[in-house]
Amino acid sequence: MVRLPPSRLLAPSRCPLVRDPAVADALTEDQVAEFKEAFSLFDKDGDGQITTKELGTVMRSLGQNPSESELQDMINEVDADNNGTIDFPEFLTMMARKMKDTDSEEEIMEAFKVFDRDNNGFISAAELRHVMTSIGEKLTDDEVDEMIREADQDGDGRIDYNEFVQLMMQK
Repeated sequence: MVRLPPSRLLAPSRCPLVRDPAVADALTEDQVAEFKEAFSLFDKDGDGQITTKELGTVMRSLGQNPSESELQDMINEVDADNNGTIDFPEFLTMMARKMKDTDSEEEIMEAFKVFDRDNNGFISAAELRHVMTSIGEKLTDDEVDEMIREADQDGDGRIDYNEFVQLMMQK
């Protein structure tokens, strides 16, 4: 009897239609089915291809709102032969990447809310000190002030959401 290590038994099933293994692991069967349904709606002739022009419509139907330049970048990434069409595996790869980016944005927003205790849209030195202390980081006033200065791009003495995003993206 062949025994698989527990990690293989618990691993999510990989979507065989996605060519990038990391992306394949990120999609659930329900998501793949949802994306296939949307893809099929716009594959008018049923040949398994959608035109680049239709891509924006498909993505908007799935709750994404890419700009024209984002659409062009996504198309350039997957349309290797520059024929202006995208097949379903290419589409799945694109959507999984886009969803991963959205998850990251949501995580950064949640982290910002943890620090912004009074929900005024800014992280003050006092809020930063409180959160750092609550996670066991005892910082001096000078250390807290230095952290604020490093992130505070507009010099107002506090960290707004955009400054926080910049700080998080540096990590």
